[in-house]
Amino acid sequence: MPFPLYAPLPETLERAAELARRYGLELVATPPDTGYWLALSATRLELAAAEGHGAVVADFVEGAARHRREFGGGRGQPVAKAVGLKGGAMPTVVDATAGLGRDAFVLASLGCTVTLIERSPVAAALVDDALLRAYSDAATAPIAARMTLVHADAAVWLATLAEADRPDVVYLDPMFPDTGKSAAAKKDMKAFQSVIGDDLDADKLLTAAIAVAKKRVVVKRPRLGAPLSGVLRTGELPGKSTRFDLYAPKKPA
Repeated sequence: MPFPLYAPLPETLERAAELARRYGLELVATPPDTGYWLALSATRLELAAAEGHGAVVADFVEGAARHRREFGGGRGQPVAKAVGLKGGAMPTVVDATAGLGRDAFVLASLGCTVTLIERSPVAAALVDDALLRAYSDAATAPIAARMTLVHADAAVWLATLAEADRPDVVYLDPMFPDTGKSAAAKKDMKAFQSVIGDDLDADKLLTAAIAVAKKRVVVKRPRLGAPLSGVLRTGELPGKSTRFDLYAPKKPA
């Protein structure tokens, strides 16, 4: 059934209706008594819950995004090195598991043109709202202009790309069930993961990514997490808590 969207303010109803049409959400007159819903206020869209955690928001203007934009280390950041940002290189990137768009925003802030693919209607709506707010801020508007959001199954979408539209890099950051071996995530992010689901078909997506990337595929993993199966890595960039696995693109037949 469609995910609920609650918009209590009359001035937000038009925007709420637009989001509902775009992402297949259900406008509701009152928030549910249990579970989760999207709530649209005068300032932002957020994932709310009846109990257990604070609101989940995608934000490219303030908070952690602003700090990382201003003090994150520029092209010296691990994700920048992983996608090949060195010298004058400015690769085009498809983030095929966009989530809340955090890594995609970092890459766009460094000059990359990034297409964000997200199949979850909840995550896609949250990023849609974050982009709208980013366009309204002078500091982030040029960055948002380099980001394009697509609500689709990434494996299917990648397979439809024409030769001229193939990206230099496909970036994957798949979600997997918590095995208990990694550090405990915050309650709000655990809730977000429970709503959007795990990427249990990540191996299939890796194959699709390798088939279209021109230069490389990058997979973000927990530092001690197992690599995706089915394809051998060509390299890795280890970090303190995460690791970037690198894969060569498929050679032309």
